[in-house]
Amino acid sequence: MKLTVWTYEGPPHVGAMRVATGMKGLHYVLHAPQGDTYADLLFTMIERRDHRPPVTYTTFQARDLGADTANLFKTACLDAYDRFEPEAIIVGASCTAELIQDDPGGMSETLGLSVPVIPLELPSYQRKENFGADETFFQICRHLARPVEKTARVTCNLIGPTALGFRHRDDITELTGLLLEMGIEVNVVAPMPASPSDIRRLGAAHFNVLMYPETGESACRWMERELGLPFTKTVPIGVGATRDFVAEVAALSGMDTALDESRLRLPWYSASVDSTYLTGKRVFLFGDGTHVAACARIARDEMGFEVVGMGCYNREQARLIRGLAKEYGVEALITDDYLEVERRIEELAPEMILGTQMERHIGKRLGIPCAVISAPVHVQDFPARYSPQMGIEGANVIFDTWVHPLVMGLEEHLLHMFRADFEFHDEAGASHHGGKAKALAESGSGEPTPRGSSEPEKHGTSVEVVWLPAAEKELKKIPFFVRGKARRNTEVFAAERGVGEISVDTLYEAKAHYAR
Repeated sequence: MKLTVWTYEGPPHVGAMRVATGMKGLHYVLHAPQGDTYADLLFTMIERRDHRPPVTYTTFQARDLGADTANLFKTACLDAYDRFEPEAIIVGASCTAELIQDDPGGMSETLGLSVPVIPLELPSYQRKENFGADETFFQICRHLARPVEKTARVTCNLIGPTALGFRHRDDITELTGLLLEMGIEVNVVAPMPASPSDIRRLGAAHFNVLMYPETGESACRWMERELGLPFTKTVPIGVGATRDFVAEVAALSGMDTALDESRLRLPWYSASVDSTYLTGKRVFLFGDGTHVAACARIARDEMGFEVVGMGCYNREQARLIRGLAKEYGVEALITDDYLEVERRIEELAPEMILGTQMERHIGKRLGIPCAVISAPVHVQDFPARYSPQMGIEGANVIFDTWVHPLVMGLEEHLLHMFRADFEFHDEAGASHHGGKAKALAESGSGEPTPRGSSEPEKHGTSVEVVWLPAAEKELKKIPFFVRGKARRNTEVFAAERGVGEISVDTLYEAKAHYAR
């Protein structure tokens, strides 16, 4: 564990909270100090849920540490049971409370409650949020699920969606409809929005659909072993993956099924004249392993992009991403440090980033368009509209999500190219108000006054590098997504040769040098 301004994953008890919040009739008693209740905001503010998480905190304070914090936990359990009347209770400790070693699981066994009480052992200083969600759901299944009679018709369970998941709500709807078109009904969707009673019915299905390995794979492996439920290995994100998923489901169910592609627009759109200018765009991917793997396939095989780098923050998926990176001929980046991600993006200078909310911020700083493909995300990625990532409609949504930043980026580049025009220069205002445009200010050199000219910089030598106005103007003709790299290369080129002023000639000499 280390302190950081941003983090891709919270501690494991947040993962447990994602499971509890997504389920119904389940309550989470969390041994935690005052202040750890911040996690409520993740659901009510970011996910915009209409109810707070079903969590009771012990909220002990510093003065309680010299007293009986164990008794505080027992009282909190009994109060939660009396007030909320849940079907089952999960108990655990936050990362801070773990240090006092009160053993919530052991204490809960002595309370004699009439509902199942499931203890969670979540090592806060070794593991993180996705592990916490995966382990919590596994323990819930292990304690509640039992072999039961199979349904008369072929059914399946959808496994993995949780609260605070990236488009999980809409993915459930899309996959349920896709399976119904194939003649397969859904038995239970879990953890979200199942109840403990629903968990007991998991064994009635004929197979499981693993939607998100990060939060459901341990439970699926246990059900395969104990309940005889095989599970799908293909995550249906993208056109090719959805077709593969349908074929895998057909094999598991023994049914002759076909995919109705009448709603599918991505293949035609990506091959249309309006999209072909995007072919070959260099993209960098980063997020959770499942979404990065799926989106790399879409980027290369369905959109015609060039994948120049990829990585993931959850180390449980590191083997998957390393193997995939080798196949794509790039170096995998496995890290939970956003500064390392930013350095890699700067080195590769991609034309587009497919990442998380963190990469969206990085892209803004570097002037590179970014589309969000994975959690962690902010409120704008929990839209009120229907916006899945899986299945047929998910492929359509992905096309729009990825292409729009590039199209807007092209428009911005064109505006920059014509910024010397009376209508489009920096002080002109909105272009459709051209009649109100201000005259273009002239500098002493007869060139437009450069905006944001770089300050003199040092590059490991005593030479201070200054951009001349004409060179600044020429630099702005370079597409914005590689302009930063062109600026840095030119400054290094000039400094190494003892050139103090960068002219237009210096800019093109540097370009020729680095092109060799």
